Amino acid sequence: MSQQKDELLRRIQKLVKQNQELINQNEKLQSAIEELTQQNEELKQRPGGKAAVAEEESRVKKFKMATVLFANIEGFYKLTDGMDSEALMDQLDEVLLEFNHILKKYKIHKIKTIGDTYMAAGGIPEKNITNPIEVVMAALEMQAYLKKRSESGGSKIWNMSLGIHTGPVTANISGKKKITYDIKGDTVNIAHRVQGVGESGKTLISVMTYELVKEFFVCEYFGKLPVKYKGDLEMFEVVGIRPEFSENGEGAVPNDNFETKFKLIQFTDLQEIILDKLEKELPPYLYYHNVKHTVDVVTEVELIGWAEGLEDEEILILKTAGLFHDAGHTIAYDEHEYHGTQMANQYLPDYGYSDEQIERINNVIMATKMPPDPKNLLEKIICDADLDYLGRSDMIPVSNTLYKELKEQNKIGALNDWNKLQIKFISGHQYFTDTARSLREVNKQKQIERIREQID
Repeated sequence: MSQQKDELLRRIQKLVKQNQELINQNEKLQSAIEELTQQNEELKQRPGGKAAVAEEESRVKKFKMATVLFANIEGFYKLTDGMDSEALMDQLDEVLLEFNHILKKYKIHKIKTIGDTYMAAGGIPEKNITNPIEVVMAALEMQAYLKKRSESGGSKIWNMSLGIHTGPVTANISGKKKITYDIKGDTVNIAHRVQGVGESGKTLISVMTYELVKEFFVCEYFGKLPVKYKGDLEMFEVVGIRPEFSENGEGAVPNDNFETKFKLIQFTDLQEIILDKLEKELPPYLYYHNVKHTVDVVTEVELIGWAEGLEDEEILILKTAGLFHDAGHTIAYDEHEYHGTQMANQYLPDYGYSDEQIERINNVIMATKMPPDPKNLLEKIICDADLDYLGRSDMIPVSNTLYKELKEQNKIGALNDWNKLQIKFISGHQYFTDTARSLREVNKQKQIERIREQID
């Protein structure tokens, strides 16, 4: 009990010291900000000053969600008289080089190294929603590397404490040929303090990061960190990957279930990019095959997929196919399904999709080509999702947008002819899945009667 009290006192003393250092740094920062603001105003008054200020401001970028990692590589304090300092520096260089490789693997940006302190951030310069997971994975791999180095006969003096926090940051951008980012803000300060209260061999994360990664990792409550103006911040130690998401349940190496669950989250980033592309590049006459239709299909394939009892990977395949199934319209109206598969081939490797997954996605996309002829359950689901509107209450107004789209391209005649064609198509159409039949088939028959009433 006495030992625990002593340890607690040491932590409190360390926190008090760090808190005072941060207060001093903050006062210096505020003074610097005031000075820079005054200089900025003076610069604006000079000829060409406003342009110079605008250029300077363009070198500052804000990120709403970044995950900052601080690592303190402990080794120098264990130096003894018999140790070769030059050899020790070579060892540190080897460690840092391996850390750089790990960051590159997880697309994390190294900010800087100061002595034995290593700083990096996920979610910059390219924004993404998965950066907390990627940074924690990198942290575990960095810790595992040091442990393996020690166990394999390497130097045993190297240990590391890691601190991670997620939040907004401001990045100052410098350089032209080689661009560097220096990040600032509360998120950086808190990540540094989380690392400061940690112990050798431990990876600590703030409660903000914990909430974003807890589905993937086993985490144990560590304690609270007092943060000025914010109250106490809860911290957790990352023990390893959850057994269900790790090879052999050992918590060290992610398995296929991990990768699939990760991609389902990462899909949000991919979807944002593709929908933005559709918004900008789809022809204006696409009143039906537009962004709304793509979002509807992505949503519907997931709903039908879960109802049909699909596994996570199958849901991922379906949602990705739904996202790209009409993206080919940015290239050409005819054969747009094929063009959609080519776009999938271009984008998906960068998001970690395997060749086998991409092939399955392409097959699902091609299944939406008219007339539908699905060969398996996934293809049946996307065909039902693609024509889901036939059994919805808004069928006629949606159908009219398709007519308007075809009319502007001279692909259809009068509205009366269109309605007759619709009657023929809907009468011969069938939903392929039990879910779609139970939800839409009754309404579909009602739509046929409503269209008949509009025919002259």
